[in-house]
Amino acid sequence: MPMEATLSDQRRTTKPARLPVIHERAAGIDMGSRFHVVAVGADRCDEPVKTFQAFTGDRVRLADWLQSLGIETVAMESTGVSWVAADEIFEDRGLEVIVANAREARAVPGRKSDVNDAQWRQRLHACGLLRARFRPGSDIAALRADVRRRERPIDDAAAHIQHLQKALTLMNLQLQPVVTDVTGTTGMKSIRAMVGGERDPQGLATRRDVRCKADTQTVCAALVGNDQPEPVFALTQALALYDVDQTRVETCDARIQQVLAGLNAGKDMPDEPLPKPRHRTTQPNAVNFNVREALDQLVGVDLTQIHGVGSSLALRLMTECGTDLSRWPSAKHFTAWLTLAPGSKSSGGKVLSAHTRQTTNRVAAHRRLAAVTLGRTDTALGAFDRRLSARVGQSKAVTATARKIAVLFYNAMRFGMDDRDPGADQYERQDRDRVIKQ
Repeated sequence: MPMEATLSDQRRTTKPARLPVIHERAAGIDMGSRFHVVAVGADRCDEPVKTFQAFTGDRVRLADWLQSLGIETVAMESTGVSWVAADEIFEDRGLEVIVANAREARAVPGRKSDVNDAQWRQRLHACGLLRARFRPGSDIAALRADVRRRERPIDDAAAHIQHLQKALTLMNLQLQPVVTDVTGTTGMKSIRAMVGGERDPQGLATRRDVRCKADTQTVCAALVGNDQPEPVFALTQALALYDVDQTRVETCDARIQQVLAGLNAGKDMPDEPLPKPRHRTTQPNAVNFNVREALDQLVGVDLTQIHGVGSSLALRLMTECGTDLSRWPSAKHFTAWLTLAPGSKSSGGKVLSAHTRQTTNRVAAHRRLAAVTLGRTDTALGAFDRRLSARVGQSKAVTATARKIAVLFYNAMRFGMDDRDPGADQYERQDRDRVIKQ
């Protein structure tokens, strides 16, 4: 009995070990649309939890209050875009802002409230258990916003192109099977003439471009249709909206060119001239200025030399990842951030799942599209995609090829490595020699 009593007393008096505090001057904020709940350490003030309105003046008072308490770092959740304006105010005050992933900053189940969320976030951040989400610098973030904004009128224009095609079909004009692209030179000249009132097929066929593969008689036969007022009105409306979207795209291009010129101000031009582009043709929806030279001056390397990466894609990748990729120690860390690396879900020494996580990362989506295009090219990456597609399936092959593109992009941005593709024949020869050796 005395021995049992002694053990029980020891269990009562022994306190559980607490997590070490890494950030003593840390605060946690629960960002709401109408008000923000802020929590600091209990030893900082008598009222460690306060509520502020979401107005600009209240956010400034919130930042002043944190600064008066000696807070150095703030953690908040990346929900929507409400945190962006508050982040700018906090950074102006010299506070380090940690925008944590909602999955990592999730509160304890069963005790859900704004106060508990703020206190839980402050405790996690004080113990160093929250990781900041990647966000490029303010200058690159502004350029990224312009590049993302450019995608909206392009998507709207794609919908209006479908309206154009529908109106042409209702008018019984078989222009789509004849020309490669309705929005090309031949198609747009014919559509604008029809909107202007011309209905003669011979007169419309004279606007055929010399590069059109169909001859004049075929184009003339395709432009014979009915003259109903309803589809003509729909064609007029769709063309007007399409022109508005093209004007919006040109305005965005001028804005992007201006921002890039500001980023390159004071930077010297590279000593080596740019190599010739891989393709002579212009990509659809490409920016209407020489973005290769601007990116080469800003980054210091020609990203378009990577197979599958054109000028527009290089601009998107640079704005999403920034110019400094040292945040990721290696290419493996970079591909893991893109969710292009295999998962590592295991228990008891047994691998439960190795599937890649689902993500909404724009960079990963762009690289997957580039990988799909590479699968139809006569390159080493194209041969790799076709070989892997025959063995494990198309979806896994696209992910693996996108990972290789990400590794090439990472090495080029950090170390300036040139991509010299050996070609599909050389890759297949090396793969055949490897199989024979095995």
